[in-house]
Amino acid sequence: MTPWTRTGLIITLAFAVSACGIFNRDRDSDDGPADLVDFDATLQVERLWSTGVGAGTNRSRPNFRPVVDGETIWVGDHRGRISAVNAANGRVQRRFDTGLDLSAGPAVHDGLLLAGTFDADLVALDAESGNERWRARLSSEILAFPVVHDGVIVVRCIDGRIFGLDPADGRRLWVHDRSVPLLTLRGNSDPLVRAGQVFIGYDDGTVAGLRVSDGGVLWEQRVSMPEGRTELERLADIDGPLAIVGTDLYVVTYRGRMASLALESGRILWVKDVASHSGISLQRTQLASVDRDDGLWMIDRRNGSTLWREERLARRGLSRPIFVGDYLATVDSQGYMHWLDAESGNFVARVRPSRSAPASAPVAVGNTVYLLDEDGNLSAWRPRG
Repeated sequence: MTPWTRTGLIITLAFAVSACGIFNRDRDSDDGPADLVDFDATLQVERLWSTGVGAGTNRSRPNFRPVVDGETIWVGDHRGRISAVNAANGRVQRRFDTGLDLSAGPAVHDGLLLAGTFDADLVALDAESGNERWRARLSSEILAFPVVHDGVIVVRCIDGRIFGLDPADGRRLWVHDRSVPLLTLRGNSDPLVRAGQVFIGYDDGTVAGLRVSDGGVLWEQRVSMPEGRTELERLADIDGPLAIVGTDLYVVTYRGRMASLALESGRILWVKDVASHSGISLQRTQLASVDRDDGLWMIDRRNGSTLWREERLARRGLSRPIFVGDYLATVDSQGYMHWLDAESGNFVARVRPSRSAPASAPVAVGNTVYLLDEDGNLSAWRPRG
């Protein structure tokens, strides 16, 4: 089977899986979302601004999220438009109609906008003019954000290949190839870089550490073992963000295992039975995640013990929760943003930024939260008091 044929099978099967719901693929079709919880709000969350930034996402599920670069927020849409928005007031400063079939990005690095396409191209654009600097043809569509570390662009393709490229001209420096299961969830976790290494969460439940300089494998560790008689039962993807604190790496799989790994060797430090496709968020000793049933978990990252669990938002299609100071925020598929006290798990506020689902998890910068919805609306929110 050729790589392109294999990729086509993966995409076709992944669409079938994602049709069950991008935020909650295991929910019973007879059960609707849980009713909204009544509570006494103790926190006021205000909207700072809201603006349209394009056509949003489409059924191909591109990976778009707000990318904050100083005082500018960069956002892409499925029609190939990239917008630069003033982070303070929401005004669109400039917009580029690239004509590209964008699938991920844009990432921002040293005056370059790096965007992936469904046609397997990584394109570098000038951040001031929007002019194309260079274009690199890779092996398949790009659904993970490219990252730059130690003078190398690291790009992940949906067929399992990882590429190292020269930021100056897109020249290929190295490629690491790994086979992927026949059936996977649609999406890839972003490469995570640290101290000359890049860490990758694969679709078979394995985490690997590679050298950024040449793509050499430093270690591999199986976090979750695919099990079951059918390909659907054997899904073990790592699709959400990994996280690093100190010398520890944290990861959660769709199969049902959350783990802490030693950064240098991949040795497993602890494991916990939690299943999630949306990844994890970290703040100090707290680790937050949402499971496949839309249960919110707060876990002590040092030993994996459960600090609290909130299940009253079941089947609401929650985004990955994010930390905002002393609070935790998550957005559901109906556009409600739920705020909880990070220490106790109590609900403290609820606002409705949108009538549509979020395109990605919210992004927090300081105490300001930026949210992009599927219709291409970008808004900024801030807790008061």
